[in-house]
Amino acid sequence: MKIVCVGGGPAGLYFGLLTKLRHPDYAVTVVERNRASDTFGWGVVFSDQTLGNLAAADEASARAILQSFNHWDDIDVHFKGRTITSSGHGFCGIGRKRLLNILQERGALLGVEHVFEHEVRDDAELARAFGADLVVACDGVNSAVRHRYADVFQPEVERRHCRFVWLGTRKKFDAFTFAFEETEHGWFQAHAYQYDGDTSTFIVETPEDTWQAAGLEAMSQEQALAFCERLFAPYLDGQPLMANAAHLRGSAMWIRFPRIACRQWIHWNDIDGRRVPVVLMGDAAHTAHFSIGSGTKLALEDAIELARCLEDPSVSMEEALGKYEEARRVEVLKLQSAARNSMEWFENVRRYTAMEAEQFAYSLLTRSQRLSHENLRLRDPEYVAGFERWFAERAAQQAGVPAPASPTPPMFTPYKVRSVLLKNRVIVSPMAQYSAVDGTVGDFHLAHLGARALGGAALVMAEMTCVSADARITPGCPGLYTAEHTAAWRRINDFVHANSDAKIGVQLGHAGAKGSTRPMWDGIDQPLDEGNWPLVSASEQQYLQGVSQLARAASLDDLERIKHDFVRATEAAAQAGFDWLELHCAHGYLLSSFISPLTNRRQDAYGGSLENRCRYPLEVFAAIRAVWPSALPISVRLSAHDWVEGGITPDDAVAIARLFKDAGADMIDCSSGQVSKEEKPVFGRMFQTPFADRIRNEAGIPTIAVGSIYEADHVNGIVSAGRADLCAVARPHLANPAWTLMEAARIGYTGASWPRQYRAGKLQLERNLERERQMQAAGSGLTPQQIAARLLEG
Repeated sequence: MKIVCVGGGPAGLYFGLLTKLRHPDYAVTVVERNRASDTFGWGVVFSDQTLGNLAAADEASARAILQSFNHWDDIDVHFKGRTITSSGHGFCGIGRKRLLNILQERGALLGVEHVFEHEVRDDAELARAFGADLVVACDGVNSAVRHRYADVFQPEVERRHCRFVWLGTRKKFDAFTFAFEETEHGWFQAHAYQYDGDTSTFIVETPEDTWQAAGLEAMSQEQALAFCERLFAPYLDGQPLMANAAHLRGSAMWIRFPRIACRQWIHWNDIDGRRVPVVLMGDAAHTAHFSIGSGTKLALEDAIELARCLEDPSVSMEEALGKYEEARRVEVLKLQSAARNSMEWFENVRRYTAMEAEQFAYSLLTRSQRLSHENLRLRDPEYVAGFERWFAERAAQQAGVPAPASPTPPMFTPYKVRSVLLKNRVIVSPMAQYSAVDGTVGDFHLAHLGARALGGAALVMAEMTCVSADARITPGCPGLYTAEHTAAWRRINDFVHANSDAKIGVQLGHAGAKGSTRPMWDGIDQPLDEGNWPLVSASEQQYLQGVSQLARAASLDDLERIKHDFVRATEAAAQAGFDWLELHCAHGYLLSSFISPLTNRRQDAYGGSLENRCRYPLEVFAAIRAVWPSALPISVRLSAHDWVEGGITPDDAVAIARLFKDAGADMIDCSSGQVSKEEKPVFGRMFQTPFADRIRNEAGIPTIAVGSIYEADHVNGIVSAGRADLCAVARPHLANPAWTLMEAARIGYTGASWPRQYRAGKLQLERNLERERQMQAAGSGLTPQQIAARLLEG
């Protein structure tokens, strides 16, 4: 086989040597437009895990790389005159030029042909000239090959919001260093790390508007270097900053990161009657933001996978390349998702600058969501213990209770809202059960909510409870519009208060256009076979086109009546003994239908601008706040993203949250979607937490995070980083009413509040988990069968 690589960066060089290592008879050529000694970067970073992958692929080059590395475990975060250090991270830095030289030398030794100072203007002509059976396009971020076949590769190139410049310095950093400096124009940050015996990479980054305001666009290269030297003088110890991009003039050295993702990675050319594939690799196919140091990692691991897929000559080229793309697409997607989280954190540093240094540093360390609370504890137990002490002291101060004597996981710290003291940060999320009879809750609800109140959560939220019979989603939805309803709820609340230290809340709502439907197990969102009631919404709409009942636009009289229904239900909730009230303004129900432009096309004072669309929900909120006890809190559930073009966006959600904050809301419960069946949500772990983060730290109101939160690790990380103040956990509580207590035991925390009736269970669970930990420690050299046998013996 004859293979030509377009581009002599790490991807092309490494793929060339790996292929030649496996197939000495193959002809492999790497074509590079620059000289062998040219490079326009400084150092690159690998994790210890990446080094392991390189060693498995080619021990000789990995050994040479390892011998050239500068290794460190610490991360230093400099913020507001403080330095926070976390250890155990395991990173290595190497000069980009040294890395290229190692790969060039190893490739040449194996017989790879390197062609330098050759600009590839036509990859098809190149393939013809070399008689290539495969062309590997690894020509970088600005790939000419990707651009040429853009209709096939379908690249998405997104220029991001920060400007950054890649510099070097003789200042030697003994830790991976993040430094943040505020100017009159805004915040700048530096990412710095040592990569050889006397040189460090020093990246300066700032948002575009700050860059513009600081006048950097008009500065020469020399002036910009001097500006950065003055700004970061406390960290440079008098050492100058250096640029190695002399070919770039003035502000051209400041670039905006291009986030690249391609829908297809393979193109086939017809060259003299032969089908010759062109396959993308490295930055030509994808990019990952430098803040997680994974661009070169992805490139090298692309090379490893493509070489592996081509190892068996009996496998067809189509099948081999298909396997390569399939395998790498998944890994790249995971890294790009983490890189996006990290990139967006740095783009929005000002969002977090009100935090104290301890929480700011924690937020930075966990920004990608790849590094969790327990990951941090594994890496640096002392750092996490110190952080937990600090967090617990602040939480105790906020709640007005004594600080704990020992470190406490943030999930189990108290939180106070008005007069309501929550024992921890876990809420049982409101979950529709469709089991009421004519709006009246019964024994099922007593068992359902009572069990979860005994299960360790601080606050149990009852499902959406409707303010009138025609406000119900289904005939099985509970209500608070008759005296019988109030008495039934009082029975449940009395049980919760008498038998647990949990609080109980109710979510009031009106179904709007999503009402008069069957219970979900009989056909979700499907209209009733008989007995339908008329529906109203902000504007005329049919939730399921051609299926749902048509809701008419609510008249002003309707709105006045419904507002009165909310007030009556709020008064009933207080009489029933609820501790907490939530107003449901999400998921396409009536109040949500006013907020979203997808469902509100009114021409009166309740339609049009965002402020107008929020007018009626705010009027309802003001009315219920006026009759709800002033010592008790009200939260508001919002859909922070409609996931539909033209709908509510996270930017809108911040503005909406500010309006409710000004109206007196205590917290925002941050959900999303369910407004339109055309939605295209992006699911994943904690997928809605970024909305809670933005609202909390931009609108300045406490938030509840909800959505795919299912481990104590998630809750600890969210609360510790200041992404939300409370976490609502739904489905895990359906599977296990004592989820909170189980998670406490799982992480080894013995201070959780257990009902006295369950203390024996607590002791047994702790013994079981300790036994499991002992077996894990003792069984590291055992087979799974031996471990199973010993567990059975135990």
